[in-house]
Amino acid sequence: MQMQDSVNVFGDPLQPCSMDPVTGFFRDGCCNTSEQDAGSHTVCVEVTEEFLMYSRSRGNDLSTPVPEFGFPGLEPGDRWCLCAARWLEAHQQDMAPRVYLQRTHVKALEIVPLALLRQYAVDLN
Repeated sequence: MQMQDSVNVFGDPLQPCSMDPVTGFFRDGCCNTSEQDAGSHTVCVEVTEEFLMYSRSRGNDLSTPVPEFGFPGLEPGDRWCLCAARWLEAHQQDMAPRVYLQRTHVKALEIVPLALLRQYAVDLN
């Protein structure tokens, strides 16, 4: 699996999203991606209880631990590399969590416009 360049939405080096819990398509703590990442796990978010409930209602339970896959389950406040299309879907339902732009992979911009991500940015002054 060939990882695409580790670059954020600003064209700068991609910063880690989370090592606790460890996130990312490659489980390297970053929202890195590759051609094999069909879900484009490229948007670094801070999950909320509201978003976790929404995700569960859409068939993706991110709060329940799955020990056999080393997944501890997410809690509000955790950072996570979310699929760009799921983030956009959540936005359309007024359920989108806030975003860390410096930790979000440039590939996310193929699905979500930067202007929209900026509206949810945690890391802009």
